[in-house]
Amino acid sequence: MAVRNTASLLAGLLLVLFHTWRAWAALEVYMNDTVEVALKGTAKITCRYTSEEGRGSMDIQWFFRKGTGERHKICEQVGMMTTINRTSPYANRISVNDTETPAEVALSIRDVQLSDEVDFICRVKSISEDHVEGHTTLKVFGKPDHPTIEGVTTGISVNADSLSKIGTCEVRNGYPKPKITWYKNTTPLRNTDNVNVETSTTSESSGLFSVKSDLTMKVDRKDKDATFYCEVNYYLPGTNGIMMMMETTKINITVIYPSTFVDFWIESPKGRIKEGDTVELRCRGDGNAVETYSIKDLKNDDVTWEVDKVVLENVTRLDSGEYECTLTNIDIYEEFSNRTAVFVNYLDEAVLNPSDTVLMDKGDTITATCNALSSLQTNTAWFKNNKKMSKDHSLILEAATFDTSGTYLCVVTVPEVEGMETRGSLHVHVKGKPEIQEKDINEIETSDETIILSCHAKGYPTPKITWTTSEGKVINSGSQMETDSGAKSQVTVQLTSDVTVFCNASNEFDSDSVSFNIKVKITVHTTPDSSTTPDSTTTPVSTTTITTTSSNPKATESKGVVIAVIIICILLLAILGSVLYFLYKKGKICNRSGKQDITKEKSSKDNIVVEMKSDNTEEAILLGVNGDKTPPGDQ
Repeated sequence: MAVRNTASLLAGLLLVLFHTWRAWAALEVYMNDTVEVALKGTAKITCRYTSEEGRGSMDIQWFFRKGTGERHKICEQVGMMTTINRTSPYANRISVNDTETPAEVALSIRDVQLSDEVDFICRVKSISEDHVEGHTTLKVFGKPDHPTIEGVTTGISVNADSLSKIGTCEVRNGYPKPKITWYKNTTPLRNTDNVNVETSTTSESSGLFSVKSDLTMKVDRKDKDATFYCEVNYYLPGTNGIMMMMETTKINITVIYPSTFVDFWIESPKGRIKEGDTVELRCRGDGNAVETYSIKDLKNDDVTWEVDKVVLENVTRLDSGEYECTLTNIDIYEEFSNRTAVFVNYLDEAVLNPSDTVLMDKGDTITATCNALSSLQTNTAWFKNNKKMSKDHSLILEAATFDTSGTYLCVVTVPEVEGMETRGSLHVHVKGKPEIQEKDINEIETSDETIILSCHAKGYPTPKITWTTSEGKVINSGSQMETDSGAKSQVTVQLTSDVTVFCNASNEFDSDSVSFNIKVKITVHTTPDSSTTPDSTTTPVSTTTITTTSSNPKATESKGVVIAVIIICILLLAILGSVLYFLYKKGKICNRSGKQDITKEKSSKDNIVVEMKSDNTEEAILLGVNGDKTPPGDQ
């Protein structure tokens, strides 16, 4: 009995061990639940099995199934041979290969489409064991196009009775369906009483999804600076369920809102205003709704401008005062007003005391004052010939001389306002007889045909300047110009001989004069006649220099008379020489031997030098005489 019980116990233990071994050694298949792949990418689905039998004894079949529908065979591997089902939609897009992992095969699908999002089944059967199978669901993802946004182009009023459309966002050709979220600045917008987001989805013929979203909301004036945009979320393979994101460009909207106050200011000029300026007044509210403006001169009820800008040209002190701008909102019939003050600074004309013209005697002293009424602090200065004479409103002229005469300019300026100034002139004359500034000039030597003389006479009344010569001739070509202290004159004198010119200045008190003694230097060149007789010798070239001087101007002879006398003398000498030569040739004049020989005479001995002096004029004449008469033109 005990033996039988022991045998039964051992048999049961062996049976348990056998079933445990069978369970451990049974054929099993391992596959991923899902495989993710991008649209038009390549999907790789692996099938790993466990078996004691070798690869050559395995029969592996692949199927696909849509949902819970019927399965369709794709291909079969028996041992190392693969048979593809040519009626399968995957016939041209698949490959089946062993992987580097033992007991594992992989089904690769190229150019994955959305229709490939099905269950793929791997059935494995060995020779000694029944088949087992596993399955994997293929997930396909299509990245959408970049999203677009389009905002409204018209203005949106804050006083609108209903929600106003802001814009539309759209994203196309995504899979699975993308998600759109609206943002204002950095805040996502959700549906509320003042915000409404409506989203619509379109399934394209390709199976991809396009999503459009419209945003309407109640706007306020703060939204004028807000930016709106959309964020699109979508899935991609291998992201472990984390959604990817793209953003549209940012847009702004035009918000129409009424003003809550009005600003009124002086646009130009900047700073203080002076008489003669152009003043521009501007009026502007803080809103952009349809509004009207009017500007009014409060000191004159009849002056109103129905504009937001007024230009006052060439203003005077009478334009000073308060101006008011009124803004009216047409939509809500609300008014706002503001005021600004305009003050026009002024500077009256300079008042001089004494004024205009002052007559002084030599040695006198006067004090002149210059004042100008102004709305601002002024500075006063006196100038003469651009030289500052005084830094005060008073000008003191002491111990007057002719140099004190002239025009004194008073300039009154306002330092605070550039270009604001006034001027006045004081003309000062110092009475007295003329005083010519040039000294007597004993001698001026020149070889020019003309000479320019100047003469400056001080005195008042303004001296009259005349020009005369030592012969009493008045030169009328002189020009006279008044100066601060008198007059100045210039004259051009034609020179034919030595002359003395007088500058005469006179007024009601007396007269004055100076003289200019002018010496004329003359050079005369003479050349002999080129035609000579065969028997005569050539006379060398001679030069005649005529210098005229006169210590006594009254005894000076005219240049033309002197030249005429010289020519006559030369002609007489030439005639005398010709007569003597003729007599010599005829034998009327003989030497001791009774022969006439003219060849022994040297040409140098034929020269005759004649020197004539008359009173205070000296003429030196060099004459060549050799028997030929010298023409007057060659002298």
